[in-house]
Amino acid sequence: MPSELTTDDGVTVVYDDLGPRDGTPVLLCHGLAAAGEQLAADADYFAGLGYRVLVPDLRGHGRSGKSVPLSLAGFSILRMASDLVAMLDAAAVGPVHWVGNSLGGILALHLLARHEARLRTLATFGTAYRLSLPRWGARFIPLSHHILGASLVAGLTALTTTRNAAARPLIARLVGQFDPQVGRFVAENLTSYDLIANALAATLPILMLRGGRDSAVNAALGPTLAAMAGRPNFTLVEVPEGGHCANLDATEQLRAELLKFWGAHQA
Repeated sequence: MPSELTTDDGVTVVYDDLGPRDGTPVLLCHGLAAAGEQLAADADYFAGLGYRVLVPDLRGHGRSGKSVPLSLAGFSILRMASDLVAMLDAAAVGPVHWVGNSLGGILALHLLARHEARLRTLATFGTAYRLSLPRWGARFIPLSHHILGASLVAGLTALTTTRNAAARPLIARLVGQFDPQVGRFVAENLTSYDLIANALAATLPILMLRGGRDSAVNAALGPTLAAMAGRPNFTLVEVPEGGHCANLDATEQLRAELLKFWGAHQA
Protein backbone atom coordinates (compact mmCIF):
# COMPACT_ATOMS: atom_id res chain seq x y z
CA MET A 1 0.00 0.00 0.00
CA PRO A 2 1.33 3.48 -0.81
CA SER A 3 1.83 5.96 1.99
CA GLU A 4 1.20 9.68 1.82
CA LEU A 5 1.81 12.89 3.69
CA THR A 6 0.54 16.44 3.47
CA THR A 7 3.25 19.08 3.21
CA ASP A 8 3.19 22.37 5.08
CA ASP A 9 1.81 24.08 1.96
CA GLY A 10 -1.01 21.56 1.60
CA VAL A 11 0.31 19.27 -1.15
CA THR A 12 -0.21 15.52 -0.91
CA VAL A 13 3.01 13.59 -1.56
CA VAL A 14 2.66 9.86 -2.19
CA TYR A 15 5.47 7.36 -1.69
CA ASP A 16 5.96 3.61 -1.59
CA ASP A 17 7.60 2.05 1.46
CA LEU A 18 8.85 -1.47 0.70
CA GLY A 19 10.85 -4.12 2.47
CA PRO A 20 11.36 -4.95 6.14
CA ARG A 21 10.87 -2.07 8.60
CA ASP A 22 14.25 -2.81 10.20
CA GLY A 23 16.13 -2.99 6.88
CA THR A 24 18.85 -0.51 5.98
CA PRO A 25 16.89 2.39 4.44
CA VAL A 26 17.27 3.31 0.77
CA LEU A 27 15.60 6.20 -1.07
CA LEU A 28 15.15 5.98 -4.85
CA CYS A 29 14.17 9.31 -6.41
CA HIS A 30 13.12 9.83 -10.04
CA GLY A 31 13.70 12.76 -12.36
CA LEU A 32 11.64 15.41 -14.12
CA ALA A 33 8.44 14.22 -15.84
CA ALA A 34 8.83 10.67 -14.53
CA ALA A 35 7.50 9.09 -11.31
CA GLY A 36 8.48 6.52 -8.75
CA GLU A 37 7.18 3.83 -11.09
CA GLN A 38 10.35 4.32 -13.15
CA LEU A 39 12.23 2.75 -10.23
CA ALA A 40 9.61 0.22 -9.11
CA ALA A 41 11.47 -2.86 -10.34
CA ASP A 42 14.65 -1.68 -8.62
CA ALA A 43 12.71 -1.04 -5.42
CA ASP A 44 11.32 -4.57 -5.47
CA TYR A 45 14.79 -5.96 -6.12
CA PHE A 46 16.46 -4.16 -3.21
CA ALA A 47 13.52 -4.80 -0.88
CA GLY A 48 13.90 -8.49 -1.71
CA LEU A 49 17.48 -8.28 -0.47
CA GLY A 50 16.33 -6.94 2.90
CA TYR A 51 16.59 -3.19 2.37
CA ARG A 52 13.78 -0.84 3.36
CA VAL A 53 13.11 1.15 0.19
CA LEU A 54 11.30 4.49 -0.05
CA VAL A 55 10.18 5.58 -3.53
CA PRO A 56 8.47 8.99 -3.73
CA ASP A 57 6.45 10.58 -6.47
CA LEU A 58 7.71 14.16 -6.38
CA ARG A 59 5.07 16.89 -6.17
CA GLY A 60 3.38 17.36 -9.52
CA HIS A 61 4.46 13.87 -10.63
CA GLY A 62 2.72 10.52 -10.65
CA ARG A 63 0.24 10.09 -7.80
CA SER A 64 1.33 13.20 -5.86
CA GLY A 65 -0.54 16.48 -5.89
CA LYS A 66 0.38 19.94 -7.14
CA SER A 67 0.69 23.28 -5.41
CA VAL A 68 -2.32 25.51 -6.08
CA PRO A 69 -2.06 27.80 -7.88
CA LEU A 70 0.84 26.53 -9.96
CA SER A 71 3.84 28.78 -9.47
CA LEU A 72 7.59 28.93 -9.85
CA ALA A 73 8.07 28.97 -6.06
CA GLY A 74 5.83 25.93 -5.68
CA PHE A 75 8.29 23.81 -7.68
CA SER A 76 11.62 25.20 -6.55
CA ILE A 77 14.52 22.93 -5.66
CA LEU A 78 14.15 24.02 -2.02
CA ARG A 79 10.43 23.26 -1.98
CA MET A 80 10.71 19.79 -3.55
CA ALA A 81 13.70 18.88 -1.38
CA SER A 82 11.79 19.94 1.73
CA ASP A 83 9.00 17.55 0.75
CA LEU A 84 11.48 14.67 0.88
CA VAL A 85 12.76 15.64 4.32
CA ALA A 86 9.13 15.58 5.45
CA MET A 87 8.79 12.12 3.90
CA LEU A 88 11.82 10.86 5.82
CA ASP A 89 10.26 12.24 8.99
CA ALA A 90 6.90 10.63 8.22
CA ALA A 91 8.56 7.27 7.54
CA ALA A 92 10.68 7.64 10.70
CA VAL A 93 13.83 6.32 9.05
CA GLY A 94 17.44 6.98 9.91
CA PRO A 95 20.10 8.00 7.38
CA VAL A 96 19.32 6.64 3.92
CA HIS A 97 21.33 5.46 0.97
CA TRP A 98 20.00 8.08 -1.48
CA VAL A 99 19.89 7.21 -5.18
CA GLY A 100 18.80 10.06 -7.44
CA ASN A 101 18.19 10.13 -11.16
CA SER A 102 18.56 13.61 -12.67
CA LEU A 103 16.25 15.87 -10.59
CA GLY A 104 16.31 13.25 -7.83
CA GLY A 105 20.06 13.75 -7.53
CA ILE A 106 19.79 17.54 -7.66
CA LEU A 107 17.43 17.54 -4.68
CA ALA A 108 19.87 15.44 -2.65
CA LEU A 109 22.77 17.74 -3.52
CA HIS A 110 20.70 20.68 -2.30
CA LEU A 111 19.99 18.90 0.98
CA LEU A 112 23.68 18.30 1.66
CA ALA A 113 24.05 21.91 2.82
CA ARG A 114 21.77 21.52 5.84
CA HIS A 115 20.68 17.89 6.01
CA GLU A 116 23.75 15.81 5.19
CA ALA A 117 23.11 13.74 8.32
CA ARG A 118 19.89 12.45 6.76
CA LEU A 119 21.94 10.67 4.08
CA ARG A 120 24.18 7.66 4.64
CA THR A 121 25.54 7.81 1.08
CA LEU A 122 24.59 9.59 -2.15
CA ALA A 123 24.56 8.01 -5.61
CA THR A 124 23.42 9.88 -8.72
CA PHE A 125 22.95 9.11 -12.38
CA GLY A 126 21.93 11.59 -15.06
CA THR A 127 22.74 14.47 -12.70
CA ALA A 128 25.06 17.44 -13.25
CA TYR A 129 26.05 19.26 -10.08
CA ARG A 130 25.96 22.58 -11.93
CA LEU A 131 23.91 23.80 -14.88
CA SER A 132 23.42 27.05 -16.74
CA LEU A 133 20.85 27.17 -19.53
CA PRO A 134 18.59 29.90 -20.96
CA ARG A 135 15.54 30.16 -18.74
CA TRP A 136 13.22 30.82 -21.65
CA GLY A 137 13.83 27.31 -22.97
CA ALA A 138 11.61 25.85 -20.25
CA ARG A 139 8.63 27.69 -21.71
CA PHE A 140 8.77 25.50 -24.80
CA ILE A 141 7.57 22.51 -22.75
CA PRO A 142 3.86 23.48 -22.76
CA LEU A 143 4.22 24.92 -26.27
CA SER A 144 5.53 21.62 -27.63
CA HIS A 145 2.57 19.80 -26.08
CA HIS A 146 0.21 22.29 -27.68
CA ILE A 147 1.77 21.99 -31.12
CA LEU A 148 2.65 18.29 -31.24
CA GLY A 149 0.18 16.83 -28.77
CA ALA A 150 0.91 14.98 -25.54
CA SER A 151 1.05 11.56 -27.19
CA LEU A 152 3.71 12.51 -29.76
CA VAL A 153 5.80 14.38 -27.18
CA ALA A 154 5.64 11.36 -24.87
CA GLY A 155 6.66 8.99 -27.63
CA LEU A 156 9.57 11.14 -28.76
CA THR A 157 10.75 11.58 -25.17
CA ALA A 158 10.69 7.83 -24.60
CA LEU A 159 12.56 7.24 -27.84
CA THR A 160 15.35 9.64 -26.92
CA THR A 161 15.49 8.76 -23.21
CA THR A 162 16.16 5.03 -23.32
CA ARG A 163 17.50 2.48 -25.80
CA ASN A 164 15.54 -0.23 -24.00
CA ALA A 165 12.52 -0.75 -26.27
CA ALA A 166 10.70 -2.65 -23.53
CA ALA A 167 10.99 0.37 -21.20
CA ARG A 168 9.77 2.97 -23.69
CA PRO A 169 6.04 2.38 -23.09
CA LEU A 170 6.59 3.10 -19.39
CA ILE A 171 8.43 6.36 -20.09
CA ALA A 172 5.86 7.36 -22.70
CA ARG A 173 2.99 6.74 -20.28
CA LEU A 174 4.60 8.70 -17.44
CA VAL A 175 5.47 11.65 -19.69
CA GLY A 176 2.03 11.52 -21.33
CA GLN A 177 0.36 11.85 -17.93
CA PHE A 178 2.63 14.68 -16.79
CA ASP A 179 1.29 18.24 -16.67
CA PRO A 180 3.44 20.34 -19.05
CA GLN A 181 2.78 23.46 -16.97
CA VAL A 182 4.37 21.72 -14.00
CA GLY A 183 7.22 20.78 -16.32
CA ARG A 184 7.69 24.41 -17.25
CA PHE A 185 7.96 25.60 -13.65
CA VAL A 186 10.27 22.79 -12.56
CA ALA A 187 12.47 23.25 -15.62
CA GLU A 188 12.69 27.02 -15.07
CA ASN A 189 14.02 26.34 -11.58
CA LEU A 190 16.57 23.90 -12.99
CA THR A 191 17.98 26.08 -15.76
CA SER A 192 20.54 27.69 -13.47
CA TYR A 193 21.90 26.14 -10.28
CA ASP A 194 25.29 25.40 -8.78
CA LEU A 195 25.51 22.71 -6.10
CA ILE A 196 29.19 21.86 -6.50
CA ALA A 197 30.06 23.68 -3.27
CA ASN A 198 27.60 21.47 -1.38
CA ALA A 199 29.27 18.35 -2.76
CA LEU A 200 32.75 19.65 -1.98
CA ALA A 201 31.81 20.43 1.61
CA ALA A 202 30.14 17.06 2.20
CA THR A 203 31.95 14.25 3.97
CA LEU A 204 29.59 11.39 3.13
CA PRO A 205 30.49 8.89 0.36
CA ILE A 206 29.35 10.09 -3.08
CA LEU A 207 29.03 7.94 -6.20
CA MET A 208 28.46 9.26 -9.70
CA LEU A 209 27.25 6.68 -12.21
CA ARG A 210 27.98 8.22 -15.62
CA GLY A 211 25.86 6.80 -18.43
CA GLY A 212 27.87 6.48 -21.60
CA ARG A 213 24.82 7.30 -23.72
CA ASP A 214 23.57 10.25 -21.63
CA SER A 215 25.07 12.77 -24.03
CA ALA A 216 23.21 15.89 -22.87
CA VAL A 217 24.16 15.53 -19.20
CA ASN A 218 27.69 14.36 -20.03
CA ALA A 219 28.22 17.58 -21.99
CA ALA A 220 27.53 19.53 -18.79
CA LEU A 221 29.67 17.42 -16.44
CA GLY A 222 33.02 19.13 -17.06
CA PRO A 223 32.88 21.59 -14.11
CA THR A 224 31.51 18.89 -11.80
CA LEU A 225 34.24 16.37 -12.59
CA ALA A 226 36.99 19.00 -12.46
CA ALA A 227 35.86 20.05 -8.99
CA MET A 228 35.34 16.54 -7.59
CA ALA A 229 38.46 14.90 -9.05
CA GLY A 230 40.69 13.47 -6.36
CA ARG A 231 38.17 13.89 -3.55
CA PRO A 232 38.59 10.88 -1.21
CA ASN A 233 34.83 10.52 -0.72
CA PHE A 234 33.95 10.73 -4.44
CA THR A 235 33.80 7.80 -6.84
CA LEU A 236 33.08 7.94 -10.57
CA VAL A 237 31.88 4.74 -12.25
CA GLU A 238 31.31 4.47 -15.98
CA VAL A 239 28.09 2.81 -17.15
CA PRO A 240 28.75 2.49 -20.91
CA GLU A 241 25.26 1.36 -21.91
CA GLY A 242 23.42 3.74 -19.61
CA GLY A 243 21.30 6.54 -20.99
CA HIS A 244 19.62 9.27 -18.96
CA CYS A 245 17.51 6.67 -17.15
CA ALA A 246 20.38 4.23 -16.70
CA ASN A 247 18.36 1.98 -14.42
CA LEU A 248 16.32 1.06 -17.49
CA ASP A 249 19.26 0.69 -19.90
CA ALA A 250 21.93 -0.91 -17.74
CA THR A 251 19.88 -2.41 -14.94
CA GLU A 252 22.21 -5.18 -13.82
CA GLN A 253 25.32 -3.02 -13.74
CA LEU A 254 23.55 -0.18 -11.94
CA ARG A 255 22.22 -2.50 -9.24
CA ALA A 256 25.58 -4.23 -8.83
CA GLU A 257 27.43 -0.93 -8.51
CA LEU A 258 24.98 0.33 -5.90
CA LEU A 259 25.25 -2.83 -3.82
CA LYS A 260 29.04 -2.65 -4.01
CA PHE A 261 28.99 1.02 -2.97
CA TRP A 262 26.59 0.46 -0.09
CA GLY A 263 28.52 -2.58 1.06
CA ALA A 264 31.72 -0.55 1.24
CA HIS A 265 30.00 2.05 3.45
CA GLN A 266 27.81 0.04 5.80
CA ALA A 267 28.72 1.98 8.92
